Amino acid sequence: MIIAPSLLAADFSRLAKEVARVSRSGADWLHLDIMDGHFVPNISFGPAVVKALRPLTRVYFDVHLMCSKPEILLDSFARAGADQIGIHIELGHAVTPLLWKIKSMGKKVGLVINPPTAITAVQPYLDRIDELLIMTVNPGFGGQSFIYETLPKIQQAYAWRVERKLSFRIAVDGGVDFKTAPECARAGADTFISGTALFGRPNLGAAVRRMRKLVASARAEATPQKPKLVSNE
Repeated sequence: MIIAPSLLAADFSRLAKEVARVSRSGADWLHLDIMDGHFVPNISFGPAVVKALRPLTRVYFDVHLMCSKPEILLDSFARAGADQIGIHIELGHAVTPLLWKIKSMGKKVGLVINPPTAITAVQPYLDRIDELLIMTVNPGFGGQSFIYETLPKIQQAYAWRVERKLSFRIAVDGGVDFKTAPECARAGADTFISGTALFGRPNLGAAVRRMRKLVASARAEATPQKPKLVSNE
């Protein structure tokens, strides 16, 4: 399993120290939300910040592009040190060339789906991606409450992965804390992106260990079941 603190919840006045906390915590990835003010109504940071942070840690950089024109940013983030780059299924016809471009740069490929979008939208791309990120809040701002109606999407993604013998990771992001992370694990998630629940704790390492233990226990106690396919979640 992967535990990935989300930098969006860090103290932006001391980013270098926050990244050092992640390095010491035992977290597997650092999740970096890139917002352009168009695709979502917020702005975060760009490739210059990622480039500045890259030499400070060996932790895997998972870059999530919440951007309306990611094609103009892929090269910059690849050069800045991203290990994985994720783009949104909501970009429609642009998805196929974007996935190809990310793969051609030697980066891992992520595909992201928002809560209102039908899970069937991602089905044609599952054999081309390394991670499917299921947003469990509407993207744009940190600290939101988990949307429980997204759990069937996780179950469906897990069922498709088993049926098609694929190996993409199933990630969740948004309102992921010590209560909701185990519920996502029981539904089939294996990658847990968490902002406030991790960065908001004085001891980030203890928080990472606690979340890892909770989701490991949840995954061990339940085998996700195939849900009835839905078209509007």
